[in-house]
Amino acid sequence: MKPVVSVIFITYNHEKYVEKALRSVLEQKTDFDFEVVVGEDCSTDRTREIVSAVAAEYPDRVRLLFRDKNLGRPTLNVYETTMECRGDYLAYLEGDDFWTDPYKLQKQVDYLRQHPEYIGVTHSNRMIDENGQENNDPEALEAWSLYDWSGKYTYHDFQYSQKWPGHYATLLSRNIYHNEKFDYTILYRAHDFVDDAVILLFLLLQGDIYRMDETMAVWRFVKRKESGSWTSVAAQRDIAKDDCYLSKTLMQWIENYREISDYGKSVARRSFNLALSRYLKKPNAENKKFLRDMYDYFITHVILQDKKSSLFAYSIRAVFEKITGRNKPV
Repeated sequence: MKPVVSVIFITYNHEKYVEKALRSVLEQKTDFDFEVVVGEDCSTDRTREIVSAVAAEYPDRVRLLFRDKNLGRPTLNVYETTMECRGDYLAYLEGDDFWTDPYKLQKQVDYLRQHPEYIGVTHSNRMIDENGQENNDPEALEAWSLYDWSGKYTYHDFQYSQKWPGHYATLLSRNIYHNEKFDYTILYRAHDFVDDAVILLFLLLQGDIYRMDETMAVWRFVKRKESGSWTSVAAQRDIAKDDCYLSKTLMQWIENYREISDYGKSVARRSFNLALSRYLKKPNAENKKFLRDMYDYFITHVILQDKKSSLFAYSIRAVFEKITGRNKPV
């Protein structure tokens, strides 16, 4: 029988937490059938062993996708796991987070059935540390503030609000991946680690999301870089620079489906200015390449609309405008 919901369960090196996470899914109480599709990315700890033991208790509910070798990027694991899902709706969970309400799936599916105008629904969540205690670390609280939202959330909000409608573990959406409306491979091509922003983009280009004011999940925010999980590896990346490249890739992808907005143009200028600032502070080969990459697309194509210019001339002008506070029209 085809399941109503497919739960995309992504895990890598989560041996301390994965059993609690997986059981929080399997303990869901619903009046419909659901499946759990586990994407296990060749962990180096006991994650696979633990997942196998729990799955053996639910042979008709859990499908195990064990990678023969590590895929090298979590986003590819998410994509390949998603493509295996058969349900009309998709829910998401990583192996170090967990759900706290056994009726979470039922509530969210009921909401989308009653509100066809929405493509997805999220909810509130708690945040804890690696030991299961409430996380009051300033860095963690700043990250948590990203999800401060209530009610309707639109593509316009995604661009301008600097907030997201809910954490990855809170999202349930309609299964859009069978419609072939977009080239969804951008999910892993855009970035090695960032998938939640891309998934939100997929959904919001096709509908709005609703945020329920109900706490039904826990996000485990772990800062330790030596833990071996993909989260700890991602924490070592240059976030500002990575975000510029992610924006560039996604904007090139969006151009296939709609025109670049004024918001896109502001992102283009901001990304170039960051690259220019880094190069002026440290004019090495790495920063020169970063600057050139941002200029070649964001400035020559997005801002100048393929008019002829030079990186040197535009950079001088940008520095002048920053010093004087003047912004001349292109």
